[in-house]
Amino acid sequence: MPTDLDIARQAKLRPIEEIAAQLNVPESELYKFGPYIAKLPLHLIDKEKAANGNLILVSAISPTPAGEGKTTMSIGLTQGLNRIGKQTTVVLREPSLGPVFGIKGGATGGGYSQVLPMEDINLHFTGDFAAIEKAHNLLAALIDNNLQSKRRSLGIDPRTVLWKRAMDMNDRALRHIVIGLGGTSSGVPRETGFDITAASEIMAILCLSEDLEDLKRRCGNIFVGFTYDKKPVFARDLNAQGAMAALMKHAIKPNLVQTLEGNPAIIHGGPFANIAQGTNSIIATRMGLSLSDYVVTEAGFGFDLGAEKFFDIKCVTAGLSPKAVVLVATIRALKYHGEVPLAEVQQPNPDGLRRGLPNLEKHLENIRKFGVEPVVAINRFTTDTDEEIEIVKAHCAELGVKAVEARVWAEGGKGAEELARTVVEVVERAQGRFKPLY
Repeated sequence: MPTDLDIARQAKLRPIEEIAAQLNVPESELYKFGPYIAKLPLHLIDKEKAANGNLILVSAISPTPAGEGKTTMSIGLTQGLNRIGKQTTVVLREPSLGPVFGIKGGATGGGYSQVLPMEDINLHFTGDFAAIEKAHNLLAALIDNNLQSKRRSLGIDPRTVLWKRAMDMNDRALRHIVIGLGGTSSGVPRETGFDITAASEIMAILCLSEDLEDLKRRCGNIFVGFTYDKKPVFARDLNAQGAMAALMKHAIKPNLVQTLEGNPAIIHGGPFANIAQGTNSIIATRMGLSLSDYVVTEAGFGFDLGAEKFFDIKCVTAGLSPKAVVLVATIRALKYHGEVPLAEVQQPNPDGLRRGLPNLEKHLENIRKFGVEPVVAINRFTTDTDEEIEIVKAHCAELGVKAVEARVWAEGGKGAEELARTVVEVVERAQGRFKPLY
């Protein structure tokens, strides 16, 4: 079997104009970054259509070192839906260079369920992360400049400043640092540090913003610290919001690319789910729903983290109503939850698998609390046995949930056709039952 990189490099990409044409977007509306990437203008969004669109969320059981494959499943399901005649766009987050160069790796799917051009998406892409990083660090520079300003000082107590700097790379040595050394011309010495760009508050803000004006307003509301007399200071007090928004005037536009099978893919934003909402931008999701009949999207970590934030934060903010949840599970991950050592999860172990099923069961229970019907996607690996697959299917059937085997890594959209048909059945039964818990 060729590697993900080999598959991506051997693929024949379609010009981005052809991908846009599938969405009825003319070439004149595209802001192109080479032949295979383009940004989409915000005026293409139809909020009313988006609010009533067929939105499918892909989530997963609790994460394990064995991996579950939410992104790969999202792309594969999108390809499967298109193969059965449903016009579908996948909407995903942008990769962060930290994980790309770390143990996790890229975030463009795998096997025959990838988004392309894979290398460009994983490495810098259209510069959105760089723009967010610059906007973040502009505010940091304005704070430090104000600390030593004689004419415009706001009286900020440097000990209370919470705003750090940002860079899109894993660098532990910069987490806690001292700045302002070198004399009076070099600033006020104080403790601070760097966050990775995906953890920036501005990343979370961009992904919740309606448009550039809303982004500017939200940036102005960023809390900076307190004055010596305990009054709060915000970015707007430093007149930072206009310049910050200007740096992101292109970053706020979502990016259009394609799947391995030539289906539209919109990729935009990338907040982590453990410290932010863990899902792509409201703008990107609305764009997909405005231009497609179906949208498949994902949220970070397990359902209890990214997906619940997707529901309670993103959907509430944007007025979105998901029609179905696809819960990804792997046999090896369930065995790991059943206390099977990681080194042994690829070996047949029906008893260990059964011990891990309560994890799956709890996530299904949580999904139903939101009034959305779940479908379990069993992400099949070559080491899985038919007996183990049937154990999961039978257990889900007892719970009144359909579990479908999917081979999206090895077969792409073909391996997700049964899953796609099952999801369509669930979507067509949905009657606006989604109800957030908060």
